[in-house]
Amino acid sequence: MPKMNMLQAINNALDIAMAEDDKVLCFGEDVGVFGGVFRATSNLQEKYGRERCFNTPLVEQGIIGFANGLAAQGSVPVAEIQFADYIFPAFDQIVNETAKFRFRSGDLFNVGGLTIRTPYGGGISGGLYHSQSPEAYFAHTPGLKVVVPRNPYQAKGLLLSAIRDPDPVIFFEPKRLYRASVGEVPEEDYQLPIGEAEVTKEGSDITVLGWGAQMEVIDRAVELAEKAGISCEVIDLRSILPWDEDTVVESVLKTGRLLVTHEAPRTGGFAGEIAATIQERCFLYLESPIERVTGLDTPFPLTLEKEYMPDHLKIFEAIKSSVAF
Repeated sequence: MPKMNMLQAINNALDIAMAEDDKVLCFGEDVGVFGGVFRATSNLQEKYGRERCFNTPLVEQGIIGFANGLAAQGSVPVAEIQFADYIFPAFDQIVNETAKFRFRSGDLFNVGGLTIRTPYGGGISGGLYHSQSPEAYFAHTPGLKVVVPRNPYQAKGLLLSAIRDPDPVIFFEPKRLYRASVGEVPEEDYQLPIGEAEVTKEGSDITVLGWGAQMEVIDRAVELAEKAGISCEVIDLRSILPWDEDTVVESVLKTGRLLVTHEAPRTGGFAGEIAATIQERCFLYLESPIERVTGLDTPFPLTLEKEYMPDHLKIFEAIKSSVAF
């Protein structure tokens, strides 16, 4: 089985989807000959032509408005927003059009073929405007699906599922891992389920939950915890909307403890929604308060990025605190 980094896996998924269905189109800022700012779309224009892989103007609202129109007419657009920080000019199109198109028509028409790809998160010294994690904004929007892969294998399988899904999907790609995460990825076509979390490690003392780039951080924290005699169960949520409540509940009923971590700020972060749900469903089984290890409630700092990020040491300390409560 060949090894790929996350960018190669994403490019491979796009290649497979475009080869299979000539209605699949890729577009966004600099995605053509240049291959995108991170080269995720390298060689796709050369292979499939300028009609199916092409550059757009630097106008995010226009990119998604155009994508909505294409999807409404039967195309399968894969629109790239160059950085998740710049998705906000398109917020109205995504929240008021993409998410609601099917519902306002009673399913007479829809834009379910739309996938929005965008790199998110910190760890690359990108400062305020190239480091944000805005997944929670979109988790508040019925009609969307929100997916975040943790490694190349997951990225390929989940992206192919997203492109073929009957609902519009926002696909957040952890850019810190684009070249840092390398693993075995099948060359053939395969899909992974959207809306199903994955238990990546079984344990008995505490459930540790995350998604995207935080999964690599969790693994390092859990390694420290195991050396300290704490057995951790690790879950990759994979999908923020819908999120797999039942898998998390089943785990917490076993361990009695839960820690959730994400890069986004604490207030209004998706960890709060998870904590509220688990408290409702597992209250009598909880051995300690649910822990959240998150980014800070401040604009993302450039020079203090390491202090801002929820790293493995912060998670390890929270694990110990929970178990010792």
